[in-house]
Amino acid sequence: MNEPDLKPRGTKESAIMLDCRQLTRTYSEGPQNLTVLDHLDFEVRAGERVAVVGSSGSGKTTLLNLLGGLDRPSGGEVIIGGQSLAGLNEADLGRFRNRYIGFVYQFHHLLAEFTAAENVALPLIVRGQSRKAATQRAMALLERVGMGPRGTHKPGELSGGERQRVAIARALVTDPSLVLMDEPTGNLDQTTAGNILAMMDELAATTECAFVVVTHDLSLAAHQDRMLRLDQGKLSAA
Repeated sequence: MNEPDLKPRGTKESAIMLDCRQLTRTYSEGPQNLTVLDHLDFEVRAGERVAVVGSSGSGKTTLLNLLGGLDRPSGGEVIIGGQSLAGLNEADLGRFRNRYIGFVYQFHHLLAEFTAAENVALPLIVRGQSRKAATQRAMALLERVGMGPRGTHKPGELSGGERQRVAIARALVTDPSLVLMDEPTGNLDQTTAGNILAMMDELAATTECAFVVVTHDLSLAAHQDRMLRLDQGKLSAA
């Protein structure tokens, strides 16, 4: 696979990091097809933070899975930094995700047998970095999210909010071009959530990383640059 150059060109206003074209996802339910996402067209620019809100079952998590290449669309395509995900086989798609996309799930998905630092370092080790360099980078990110003193603890020894902060550090450790977040502050207290928002602001401004945040929290959504509402398979400005 020839890896694309995802460094934005020009200004934030002109550089498109994420481009969705006629994105559609349908599921078969007996004799009928259920359309969850219906020909969505939208863009996210470098350094832009976009919130997607909607009721439970509206398809927000399905959308994130398509944007991150964890699921394949029934129609349309997702283009990240000029690279269409439709053109990648599963192996190349996995490498692409590892290099360019960060995920923060609603449930942290940390590996129970590894420490916080090992969980955060793992994407870099998979990429081929030395364990020493990966651990140093992981500890720097854990410090940044206020979890430095807990780096040697395993997930079972951490609170829900602490585990979520570790998951956020893991999403950011590879310096991704696009970060996808599913209810990222749902398990955090107000102070920690504010710190995470400030870090998102800084990253968007200094690295031109783009963020797509799915949330029920309207205060979190209002903090982003744009808010979109997903309803009956369609996206609209909120």
